[in-house]
Amino acid sequence: MSYDLPRPPAAAVQMPEKLPRRHAPHLVALPSCLIALMVLCVCSLALGSKGIAFDRVLELLIWPDGSEESGIIGQMRLPRTLFGLAAGAALGLAGALMQGLTRNPLADPGLLGVTAGAALGVVLTTGLLGITSLYGYVWFAFAGALAATALVYTLGGAGRGGATPAKLALAGAAVTALLQSLVNAVLLVDAAALGDYRFWAVGSLTGQPTAALGQVWPFLAAGAVLAASTAPALNNLALGDGVATALGQNVGMVRLRGAAAVTLLAGGAVALCGPIAFIGLVIPQLARVLTGTDHRWILAYSALLGPIVLLAADLAGRLIAMPDELQVGIVATALGAPLFIVMVRRRGLREL
Repeated sequence: MSYDLPRPPAAAVQMPEKLPRRHAPHLVALPSCLIALMVLCVCSLALGSKGIAFDRVLELLIWPDGSEESGIIGQMRLPRTLFGLAAGAALGLAGALMQGLTRNPLADPGLLGVTAGAALGVVLTTGLLGITSLYGYVWFAFAGALAATALVYTLGGAGRGGATPAKLALAGAAVTALLQSLVNAVLLVDAAALGDYRFWAVGSLTGQPTAALGQVWPFLAAGAVLAASTAPALNNLALGDGVATALGQNVGMVRLRGAAAVTLLAGGAVALCGPIAFIGLVIPQLARVLTGTDHRWILAYSALLGPIVLLAADLAGRLIAMPDELQVGIVATALGAPLFIVMVRRRGLREL
């Protein structure tokens, strides 16, 4: 006696035809992000208290002629555009890494004490030691960021359950408050450092010489390489420490490598532009909307969306308060704080 087995549906048989569609969204989103970034770079060079025609901008970039417009582009707007590209990519990558390492979608270097640690290192160096060179105090920014990261992980990992996302978030808030109080104490002792700190602390793409980027970019590049090498392991880590270990991942080494990358990226960005808030928090969320849960794509999009948002905030600060300007850190906070509230309300405290 024979039985006719049901035939599988046609959609199940034609699996190979559907596989290439997995990457179809990236064929649109990735070029769109690149085009948006290029447009913002040109707008950053052309727009401000003195507008310059777009074709004139491209001409002066290729053939500087010593005119006033050429000086504005070469000495003022080009450096701040490059700073925005570097700091935006670094903060976006650092935020994506931090959220992947802690499995906390509301984590970022600012909320978990990394930025405050770097800021304390800078303030101690400039205020107490009198070191004003970027290449001199950048090492202390890295040391402060690393010490803050280690302290947060130590406090968050204590007790039962280990380093859960909720415990890390609470430890980060406590460490940030402690480090900020130490920064305030240093500023009360040294009044001269207070003036420089007030401008630097809000976050700005100006105030540093162009050579500063040449001093910091090797650290940012090393952090980006470490971040890229950590991305595949983050996909396993998202399944839980036990599953990641069963899949052959050394969870401790993954977190150590990720912490080193976050330290280099966040510390370099803070030393270059000050503690700009909410970029590391919001950018990975936007990246997930475009790409899903694969951390390899999340990191790639975060490196693109970070400078897009930071340059857009800087451009908005210039145009809103013309002929003066709002610092980029103020605009980024004004944009990021409402988004943060929306994310908390949508996800709820249960997911922390």
